[in-house]
Amino acid sequence: MRKLAVLTGGGDCPGLNAVIRAIAKSAHGYGIEVLGIRDGFRGAVEGDFMSLSLKDVSGILPRGGTILGTTNRDNPFAYEMKLNGMTQPVDRSDDVIRNLQEHGVDALLAIGGDGSLNIALKFANKGLKVIGIPKTIDNDLMATDQTFGFQTAVDTAQEALDRLHTTAESHHRVMVLEVMGRYAGWIALYAGVAGGADVILIPEIPYNLNRIALSIQKRAKQGKKFSIIVVAEGAKPLGGEMVVERMMTGRVDPIKLGGIGAKIGHDLEEHYGMETRVTVLGHLQRGGSPNAYDRVLSTRYGAAAVDAALEEEFGIMVALQGREIVRVPLREAVDQIKLVPLNDPLLLAARTLGMEMGD
Repeated sequence: MRKLAVLTGGGDCPGLNAVIRAIAKSAHGYGIEVLGIRDGFRGAVEGDFMSLSLKDVSGILPRGGTILGTTNRDNPFAYEMKLNGMTQPVDRSDDVIRNLQEHGVDALLAIGGDGSLNIALKFANKGLKVIGIPKTIDNDLMATDQTFGFQTAVDTAQEALDRLHTTAESHHRVMVLEVMGRYAGWIALYAGVAGGADVILIPEIPYNLNRIALSIQKRAKQGKKFSIIVVAEGAKPLGGEMVVERMMTGRVDPIKLGGIGAKIGHDLEEHYGMETRVTVLGHLQRGGSPNAYDRVLSTRYGAAAVDAALEEEFGIMVALQGREIVRVPLREAVDQIKLVPLNDPLLLAARTLGMEMGD
């Protein structure tokens, strides 16, 4: 093992630079050269590589984002190119393998969520030596208890709820906070409990608007003239569908969710006469410095990935299970999305505390 390459794919999140730093420092300690691939799989297709020295990663531990750049487009197996004046998807996966070989790369470390790791799995099936590192604020990857970036995103959402509490109480309003999470409700559940939300709506539990309204009315009768609702972007009404903001071509998952917060606010005003205000937290959840937990987890993941490469164990993802970092087959990580189970201890605790889940 003489040279490793690392890329960051998909949406950015706090902790990416901490992983890159850990990979570079661990590898250099073993005398292994590290190359960074710019802008995710686009750089792998186009051969856009850079050297990662110890100087390059100095001071990046607390920085948000990624020094390598990233993109949630540019799937090498369906790479958009203009042919005969028309944009068409072209399989350029062989170009990626060729570029890595020409740079003398022995193994690829892919930092990403389910989209990027699905691509990594396809490369593993083509014979490329690949190791995955689980990154997503959504925490929806199977085979790992937690992805890095999730805890910092929860902290950001919880702080927003704290701030909304004061203005909601002052104006006697219903405040709706829409958070990310795609098809899983982990951010909404954890932030909702940490931030003392009155209503928590997640994709796993289709909501009944009347139940939400009754819960708010019950609070009002108890003298609590305000309510806080936190809703995951993938939440949907009973018998209804998720709210799609728009479709985005060139992505592994072309669906861009968004707008459920506005829908709930509108419906509560329209049908129940409740004054509401809606806040969409959006990309604030992705930005900023990682908290201490994510810095530690990211560092452990990066070091563990280098160890796996040294031991020539490929086609795997490093994962957190309990307190240990383990290695699991990539396929196990991306076979399905990790949703909030209905018997999740925190979900049950939220119900015990009287938080309304919409059902």
